[in-house]
Amino acid sequence: MQAKTPEQSKTIMTDMVLPGETNPLNNLFGGELLARMDRAASISARRHSRRIVVTASVNHVAFNRAVPLGSVVTVEAKVSRAFKTSMEIFIDVWVEDRESGAKTKANEAIYTFVAVDETGRPISVPEVTPETDLEKERYDAALRRKQLSLLLAGKIKPHEATELKALFE
Repeated sequence: MQAKTPEQSKTIMTDMVLPGETNPLNNLFGGELLARMDRAASISARRHSRRIVVTASVNHVAFNRAVPLGSVVTVEAKVSRAFKTSMEIFIDVWVEDRESGAKTKANEAIYTFVAVDETGRPISVPEVTPETDLEKERYDAALRRKQLSLLLAGKIKPHEATELKALFE
């Protein structure tokens, strides 16, 4: 199985915030944004693996800026790292200024997807070869996040979390 770059899984979804998608403050509902991010991440994971994919976890979400009614929102997703059957997808959310067109990063998230066969059993995925500095940074951090998650779930012992240990030595 040939490794792929994050760029090969890049998914960009652009849409407008409509009245039925907003809260009483006229900002995009967080759940609506989560759904948009899940769809973009799903497409990205499928592009990387060329398999059926399922959401395994939402590892991190940061709602840093409100997304007002009428805003043009762009959700950009890329596979940041692949493990045996799982893929970490890093998602950036941008809001476009109505007048200037300038894009500002509003939110980010990290999702994990698993590739499965037709019976729902996990199946191997290609590795990721990061190219840019940001891709390399996200790739390296993905292993630390995975080890932390496994450690907190009791699936590995502290001494096995070598990448986490290296942060403190």
